Amino acid sequence: QTRDLNDLPLLRSITNSLGSSIWKNAIVALTHAASAPPDGPSGSPLSYEVFVAQRSHVVQQSIAQAVGDLRMMNPSLMNPVCLVENHPSCRKNRDGHKVLPNGQTWRPQLLLLCYSIKVLSEASSLSKPQDPFDHRKLFGFRVRSPPLPYLLSWLLQSRSHPKLSADQGGENGDSDIDVDDLSDSDQEDDEDEYDKLPPFKALRKAQLAKLDKEQRKAYFEEYDYRVKLLQKKQWREELRRMRELKKGKPAVDEYGNTGEDVDPETGGPASVPVPLPDMVLPPSFDGDNPAFRYRFLEPTSQFLARPVLDTHGWDHDCGYDGVNVEHSLAIASKFPAAVSVQLTKDKKEFNIHLDSSVSAKHGENGSTMAGFDIQNVGKQLAYVFRGETKFKNLKKNKTAAGFSVTFLGENVATGLKLEDHIVVGKRLVLVGSTGTVRSKGDSAYGANLEMRLRGADFPIDQDQSTLGLSLVKWRGDLALGANFQTQLSVGRSSKVAVRAGLNNKMSGQITVRTSSSDQLQIALTGLLPIVMAIYKSIKP
Repeated sequence: QTRDLNDLPLLRSITNSLGSSIWKNAIVALTHAASAPPDGPSGSPLSYEVFVAQRSHVVQQSIAQAVGDLRMMNPSLMNPVCLVENHPSCRKNRDGHKVLPNGQTWRPQLLLLCYSIKVLSEASSLSKPQDPFDHRKLFGFRVRSPPLPYLLSWLLQSRSHPKLSADQGGENGDSDIDVDDLSDSDQEDDEDEYDKLPPFKALRKAQLAKLDKEQRKAYFEEYDYRVKLLQKKQWREELRRMRELKKGKPAVDEYGNTGEDVDPETGGPASVPVPLPDMVLPPSFDGDNPAFRYRFLEPTSQFLARPVLDTHGWDHDCGYDGVNVEHSLAIASKFPAAVSVQLTKDKKEFNIHLDSSVSAKHGENGSTMAGFDIQNVGKQLAYVFRGETKFKNLKKNKTAAGFSVTFLGENVATGLKLEDHIVVGKRLVLVGSTGTVRSKGDSAYGANLEMRLRGADFPIDQDQSTLGLSLVKWRGDLALGANFQTQLSVGRSSKVAVRAGLNNKMSGQITVRTSSSDQLQIALTGLLPIVMAIYKSIKP
């Protein structure tokens, strides 16, 4: 009886040398079957049947991990188990056969299992037709197939194309925002509405304390209304600046400024380094808070480096086990590129995640992106070459087509995808994508549909609801999934985020997250799990 995974290398060697089909003709023999079971968690010895079941489950789980197919844990696919005891002191019956503590003689049981498996293997070989020649089974070796559903989900992700920044001669705007969607009449109406408001004087805390409940409510409503109108005005001024930059004109505000301070030494835009706030470390019982080790200034260049936080770190640990590096550049001053590398390492594992892409613009309505990614898939590194072309065929419609080539060990997987992005009005966005990934005769097909409903004041208040549907078909299995998430503002300083997911196997989860800077009594709900745990420990 071992409590580690030292048997895994041996089981994997058997699987790689003789093929995974060897386990269909294997019997698991547990030796020393007449020994006394150990003590259980309660301190009393385990029953013999429970001990045998536990040991059988552990061995079967190791075999499933060695094969790489957890479906072997299905009771109908598990290996038969036989108990063996050859010690001279083992109890014997009248016929001289050794008897186990459960009263059974193990030799006839083992012979019966051998005959049964032999008969079943011959019957199955006669009932199924001869398989065609498969080069993957040559000399008994078989290359493990890549996880096509995972590669498919990676391919179907929507990606934004890199754009030139303002100092590189680009627009420096969000690709998801269409500056032509906003008419000048809407801008003028909202700006005139804010400019026509009468003067407003903000009150101090002492003055607010003198107001009654109705007056305080009216004051905050008026204050929030003015703040929202001011944010809308600033947002539309930014959109107007983006539109003028897009037309090649210098953006000038109402005071005649271009919005950029000039560095007298370099002649370029002036940049002032700003210290960023201290990073939040994971909770610990240590009195020392080493957050000062990770203080750094906000970078003023296109090169960004920051530590990676591990929220599930051990106690007495700083919580950082990696570094993330990002860099944006312009190749030949007209091809924007972006590179992001994340390295994480501990005493046992080393992980690397690389995202790199470069894009080329085709006029005002199209662009092409090429990328190279590196990521960990299990204990192997996957190298992904991808390409995508996006074009705007209508004012409210964008279509993209792409491909990917993935190298994972000795496997090569190719994939194709098609994506369409439709904007209905100013609040509803529909995104649909479909694709397939193929490797060595095995294929996976999938489709995603996402509907996003933005709030009336988006992006000022960030209220948004999203409904997503996904479908994946692989090896005859059909997986359906649906997820819904919404974020709402409740009152002046509270937000509620709800997320729910469900699949066709009727398993899922619901998450409700509430954040408030005003109603601190909401935090008392966190005591409910603690109270329930104490109650169950008293009255189990």
